[in-house]
Amino acid sequence: MADVRPYITRKPDWKRARTALLCEGEPDLVPFIELGVHPLFKGRMLGHPCVTVADEIEFSHIAGYDYIKVQPGINMNPANIQPGGDASARESVVAEGGPVRRWANEHDGVIQSWADFDRYQWPTPESVSYARLEEACRTLPPEMGLIGQYGDIYTFIWESMGFETFAIALYEEPELVAAMFDRVGAAVTNLYENMIDLDRLSAIWYTDDLAYTGGLMIAPEFFRELLFPWVRKMGALAQRRGIPFLYHSDGVLWDVMEDFIDCGVTALHPIEPKSMDVAEVKERTGGRLCVLGSVEVDTLCRGSQEDVREMVRDRVRRAAPGGGFCLGSSNSVPEYANYDNYIAMLEEGDRVGRYPLGDF
Repeated sequence: MADVRPYITRKPDWKRARTALLCEGEPDLVPFIELGVHPLFKGRMLGHPCVTVADEIEFSHIAGYDYIKVQPGINMNPANIQPGGDASARESVVAEGGPVRRWANEHDGVIQSWADFDRYQWPTPESVSYARLEEACRTLPPEMGLIGQYGDIYTFIWESMGFETFAIALYEEPELVAAMFDRVGAAVTNLYENMIDLDRLSAIWYTDDLAYTGGLMIAPEFFRELLFPWVRKMGALAQRRGIPFLYHSDGVLWDVMEDFIDCGVTALHPIEPKSMDVAEVKERTGGRLCVLGSVEVDTLCRGSQEDVREMVRDRVRRAAPGGGFCLGSSNSVPEYANYDNYIAMLEEGDRVGRYPLGDF
């Protein structure tokens, strides 16, 4: 039996989301957006596990999303030499029935040298499955959009090397780091090259955390030299197709904000309140970036429903005028959030996120 469902009146309409994501003015409603809603929450809303593409479509209809988001199937660790669930792994379980969370090794990783790089088994283009995306193209209702998503060129590299090893190698073994970016960047970009011509593809979304709440993880010139050339290739694909290009990174991103725009990014997610103010991001980017998210995950976890509703009203009041804003969490909706607070976010967003905006 399904749990409580949001009481909302909106129906999926990709044109609404597209208008916002491309900063083309005010749509009829403020669109909803999430990088992810935990499958346990989706299952509670559906009344059964969310497994298939059809399940994702049903969930989006109920929750008010204008799209489904699908990844290609790729194994970046085909030889299974990356750390797994051995006794040395740092693990935690935060909710009954939830996943085991494993924390990245900050010291060292499986690629410490050229010898490690040479012996690592990399995925091949032939090993990638696009079956779920192809199914979505066949079954997606015409009013809904399809977002193709993948990411983590930078994240995969530093996790494979260990952050300390990676940071030192930036200065002491720059050729090895460059080779890592070439190998991983080519593999990930190839996914977008293959997704871009899918007939129902409506947008692409690249995800790669570059920053903390205090600033970038490494100096911006390293991102400009090593990562952003690959992001620019993705942006060129989106521009060729005439579709939005979304980027996800937590943290304070002011030092690379113009780089995102230069790479063709049209929408930035998730604008963590403790890192950047959503209205300030919108003002400083001057209609060149749609701002996404900004409802604090901690409030979804520990606040009251009224706290959540007031935060939604604040975000709509300050970020929605003129369009170029989609409402959602400041990261994703995890299994340890309060389910009723998630429902409150959707209901309040549907109530107040209507153009022309009124007083509330």
